[in-house]
Amino acid sequence: MAEHEEKHEESLMEKIQEKIHGHDSSSSSSDSDDDKPSESSIKAKVFRLCGRERPVHHFFGGGKPADILLWRNKKISAGALGVATVIWVLFELLEYHLLTLVCHLLILTLALLFLWSNATTFINKSPPRIPEVQIPKEPVIEFTEALRSEINCAVILLRDIASGRDLKKFLSVIAGLWVLSIVGSWCNFLTLFYIVFVLLHTVPVLYEKYEDKVDSFAEKAMHKIKKQYAVFDAKVLSKIPRGPLKEKKKD
Repeated sequence: MAEHEEKHEESLMEKIQEKIHGHDSSSSSSDSDDDKPSESSIKAKVFRLCGRERPVHHFFGGGKPADILLWRNKKISAGALGVATVIWVLFELLEYHLLTLVCHLLILTLALLFLWSNATTFINKSPPRIPEVQIPKEPVIEFTEALRSEINCAVILLRDIASGRDLKKFLSVIAGLWVLSIVGSWCNFLTLFYIVFVLLHTVPVLYEKYEDKVDSFAEKAMHKIKKQYAVFDAKVLSKIPRGPLKEKKKD
């Protein structure tokens, strides 16, 4: 009997220990599960410019355009920037006209090829091989489709702003257009296009290099802007009378 009672007590002690260990393991797993969302919440709280969640390369669409803007291939990026600079110098500083420049280039090219083709008969050399150049159909269709979709998105955005639903968006667009009109009065379209082109080839690569510092500064700036907008909203926008909103018809 004594041996039976001792075995019964040992089995009870083993069950109690198993329950204690099981509770500890479950509590530790729950603690680890609690830690995981805290880490993700910390990551989610990191401010990124333009509200992006992907790297800068993916933000610009990836592929070759992003490689050019972020100087992944320095030769192509430098070549594109150099060509844009040459075009700006020709049309802006030297005051060339587009039609005049195209005609002069065609005259020079055709004259050189014509003289070269006729000179080969006297020097017993093969004439120059002029390649056949044809514009492919698919890239043109893809470009026009992309341009069409962007124009449609812009029209939808302007229609949404003009409908008077979002006062904040309306004021931001009006301010942006006003600033753009001032910049347009300072320089012509070609100079403005060249400035934008240079900024696209310099600002993204600098931002990618100093991403954390820029995001930290932008977060502080956005916080101050939101404070100023809240004051402006309380003192001005909230006092503007608005008509009653029509309820949407339920299906």
